[in-house]
Amino acid sequence: MRSELIFDALICESNRYLLCRLVAKGTRKLHRPNTRVEDTTNEMLGRLSEPASTSKEMVIGRVPAERQRAA
Repeated sequence: MRSELIFDALICESNRYLLCRLVAKGTRKLHRPNTRVEDTTNEMLGRLSEPASTSKEMVIGRVPAERQRAA
């Protein structure tokens, strides 16, 4: 449920205004066409609620090391 995601994300970021801005920015960057915005928002809240050491890489457009090919 989204309220649980919000409360989990508030543990890492206590400023609600800043949390709202981060979620909005991340949702705009992560959103894929033909998917629901609500699902993308929930994914972003889930990413923000994870600790920084265990969260996935949040840089958009960067290729993970295992997918890189030698030239």
